[in-house]
Amino acid sequence: MDERPGHRVLRLVEVMDTLRRECPWDREQTHESLAKYLVQEAYETLETIEEGDYATLSEELGDVLLQVVFHSAVAAERPEGDPGRFTVDDVADAIVDKMTRRHPHVFGDVDASDPDAVKANWETIKAAERAAKAEANGGAPTSVLDGVPFAQPAVLLADEIQRRAVRNGVPADLVGDDGDAGGGLFAAVADERAAGREAEADLRSAARRFDARVRESEAAARADGHEPRELSEEQWRSYWALTGQ
Repeated sequence: MDERPGHRVLRLVEVMDTLRRECPWDREQTHESLAKYLVQEAYETLETIEEGDYATLSEELGDVLLQVVFHSAVAAERPEGDPGRFTVDDVADAIVDKMTRRHPHVFGDVDASDPDAVKANWETIKAAERAAKAEANGGAPTSVLDGVPFAQPAVLLADEIQRRAVRNGVPADLVGDDGDAGGGLFAAVADERAAGREAEADLRSAARRFDARVRESEAAARADGHEPRELSEEQWRSYWALTGQ
């Protein structure tokens, strides 16, 4: 029996193939109908990590892996020659090729003795990849921001687009409030980034602190016989002052 790491992924592929043949719900799914589940499962995994619930992390990662295998099964059913057709092996091959190509200091003869050198190599390689892709698409001009997904949460988007720009030579002082809607938030992300912090993680932490303080204030109000929804603003402030210590 093959006990190498990863051998059970083959069983998952088999289970998925069976579900596509025999389960009415699984059989009717498409890339579009599955898209929301990919996002949901990713966020559930993130929440597990934030809560330090590592005992269930493998289960949540399994849900994410299922989405990869599910999309691959859907794509594999397209006819030969269809540009949208690929298999789970194509997915694996693509990421293996990408990781080996972007780590020449591990799989090649490039020297990168520290994380900063690795990042510099990474950006150079990605720039070359973008240029090659543009040439393959007719030679359209490329941008250092090509490939940044705008479908991600706004704070993550702001952080990534700022980092990408600055890493590729855009002066840091040009990243800030442009005076229009959202400019102040964009600048706040820049301040977090300049301080070496992760804006998305910090904002989520702030939201969790606020959530906890609201719940503590509600509990304190109920202990005094008050219904939180009926508190006056002054009462809210008095209970608020008792929490967050």
